[in-house]
Amino acid sequence: MVFSSLLFLFRFLPVILLLYFIVPRGWRNAVLFFGSLIFYAWGEPVYVVLMLFSTAVDFTHGWYIRRSLDAGRRGRAKIALISSVVINLGLLGVFKYTDFIIGLVNGALGLSIPQPGLPLPIGISFYTFQTMSYSIDVYRGDADVQKNIIDFGAYVAMFPQLIAGPIVRYQTVAKELNDRQESPSLFADGIALFMAGLGKKVLLANNIGLMWDAVSALPAAQLSAAAAWLGALAYGFQIYFDFSGYSDMARGLGLMLGFHFPLNFDYPYISRSVTEFWRRWHISLGTWFREYVYIPLGGNRKGLAAQIRNILIVWMLTGIWHGASVNFFIWGLYFGVLLVMEKLFLLKWLKRCPRPVAWLYTTLAWLIGWAIFASVDNAAGLPYFAAMLGAGGAVDSTALYLLRNYGVMLIICIAGSTPIVKRLFVRVRRAVGGADGQGMLWQLMFSAASIVLFVICTAYLVDATYNPFLYFRF
Repeated sequence: MVFSSLLFLFRFLPVILLLYFIVPRGWRNAVLFFGSLIFYAWGEPVYVVLMLFSTAVDFTHGWYIRRSLDAGRRGRAKIALISSVVINLGLLGVFKYTDFIIGLVNGALGLSIPQPGLPLPIGISFYTFQTMSYSIDVYRGDADVQKNIIDFGAYVAMFPQLIAGPIVRYQTVAKELNDRQESPSLFADGIALFMAGLGKKVLLANNIGLMWDAVSALPAAQLSAAAAWLGALAYGFQIYFDFSGYSDMARGLGLMLGFHFPLNFDYPYISRSVTEFWRRWHISLGTWFREYVYIPLGGNRKGLAAQIRNILIVWMLTGIWHGASVNFFIWGLYFGVLLVMEKLFLLKWLKRCPRPVAWLYTTLAWLIGWAIFASVDNAAGLPYFAAMLGAGGAVDSTALYLLRNYGVMLIICIAGSTPIVKRLFVRVRRAVGGADGQGMLWQLMFSAASIVLFVICTAYLVDATYNPFLYFRF
């Protein structure tokens, strides 16, 4: 079940919200927990057991870690922490990387070990990191132990961010998990944010994705440089509006339920360095790797050589986290090298050079990065890069066709990936709604606009035959 589906919008969400608000406050976590299990089981009826197992593992490990620390037995607490990490990463490794590792071994040694072909459980990369961070935070003393497994289960299985994040650390929502305040104004803010995310996904990501589909369906040898670069641009916009749209919908649903999830995207395509880009893109994942990998490795505290090593380790792991394929490893290493270069010398130059030059460098960097990212079929990756370098000529009829048919959508996507639309929205709100933006005329205009947006999105979904979120497969 996906947020941008008629089933979710017109059946699941109304029912779960009705149940959530009519039960006594003390039962709301139970409604959220069991409702989230139904949400997950709708697409993964078997692997919901795996998620429940992961929940039980970290709930019990967190309890034992806290008990051991209170008894002054830090050694036992550390063993329990290691056990939690090994079990979590072991589950992730078995289901996500078994076939990939066996394939590498077979290729390297000329063996024919059979691959089990295990289906990848939806969202396992996200909820595994969440549950594992709980045990780590309890060991560090950064979070209190949760004594109610239903409340802990509500945190792990919470349907707004279960499938594709943002990755919410337990300490971020610990207080709200047991003492949150829902309100009509917060619910209205949640609806507005959810509708913005729905529009991003249905109207922008899905439509610009058609341009990438048209390019990727052609043999790379037949693409001109212009067509190849336009394809990479289309994919970059598709994955941005797809993922940031999901994150906005998740945060909006969280507000409706009284939770404040962290911001996951902050206009990354306006960045003027790769360093800045990764501070703005998938912020919750970057924060997780910084807190649980980079800093424990020593961060920048043990000299430049160690810092460079730590950056490369984090980015190789970031690449592998996205998928069991060589292209994801190369993608992570590519950005790791760029970040090291910026750390050594390039960032100083970027700060001194004209802003358009720095922005152009960063744009070229992420365009190349998305071309690597999209090359899951590694054999097709090299011909595509050859096309980007002009092996098929500079411009052809395909590039002109793409511009004629998708030029307006590209302009809309460019504008939508900058703060321009948000600034315009704020100005109109102040002009119509007064200093606090709560005037009656503004409320009527905004409500009408939201209804129109919802109707348009619904019309698109009625005709849609394929409407996935790209990050579900990670």
